[in-house]
Amino acid sequence: MAANHLPQLDRLFLTDAGLETDMIFNEGRELPCFASIMMLRDAEGRQALDAYFRRYLDIARQSGAGFVLESVSWRASPDWAAPLGLTMAELDELNRASIAMLRELRADYQSPTMPVVVSGCIGPRGDGYDPGRIMRRDEAEAYHQHQAGVLASAGPDMLSAITMNNVNEAIGVARAARNVNLPVAISFTVETDGRLPTGDSIEAAIEAVDDDLGGYPAYFMINCAHPSHFEGALRGGGAWAGRIKGIRANASRCSHAELDAMTELDSGDPRQLGQEYQALRTLAPHLTVLGGCCGTDHRHVAAIAEACMA
Repeated sequence: MAANHLPQLDRLFLTDAGLETDMIFNEGRELPCFASIMMLRDAEGRQALDAYFRRYLDIARQSGAGFVLESVSWRASPDWAAPLGLTMAELDELNRASIAMLRELRADYQSPTMPVVVSGCIGPRGDGYDPGRIMRRDEAEAYHQHQAGVLASAGPDMLSAITMNNVNEAIGVARAARNVNLPVAISFTVETDGRLPTGDSIEAAIEAVDDDLGGYPAYFMINCAHPSHFEGALRGGGAWAGRIKGIRANASRCSHAELDAMTELDSGDPRQLGQEYQALRTLAPHLTVLGGCCGTDHRHVAAIAEACMA
């Protein structure tokens, strides 16, 4: 599936919400290292994930939207094998299984009126909020190439780099996706000032990635930030803003530092979040992929669908 054939570029698609926070805080599950991929290791975990995704697919079907199925491989790149007590072979198999699960779900739901896209999710090498030591671009490409290749071997339609907090790593993942000939979406996270944790503006980050790869990414997204944190940046407009097609926002207005310190989930107000998404789409009608991030669950996505599909 070539980048210009991704159906979410042309019509409204939903995706899921804050899987890890939902499982930990709402379902009472333990996810070592915040790695939801570990749920694929046993039948109970696989059943819980199946039920989780079906809940969102049902919302999309009822609302008339398409759906992007994002694999549970956000924290499943090579450096995480040892902390999770896995061999690389075991982690690779879980990465492939994360795509196989989504392909089976797509077979159950896809129809002429409800396209379903399977996306292989790649997260940051380290902490999602703190870029830490920033890799060189070629180093980031080499690091993420392994997971990109493993996910690609299982047959997704695309790859997604979620919660990218620095430009070099985003470029590395995008290069790795290009190397395996898959479309890629690059999703940046921002602080309360609308800038990446490195201080780069969203505009500068998008333009840097596009300059390096000749516009290869299918589209860009923003995730793990409240709409109030980045609405001002979108308001400025420009060609770069049109490259942003997706939003996976937090329910909470808190900063990343505040979220890290929390012992209870801040799930905000689902209906209000839906209204904020509607306002974002009025400001930026090119936004076509809508879901949630930390603190959100199916209630928020249902509210987003209700507000934005009316």
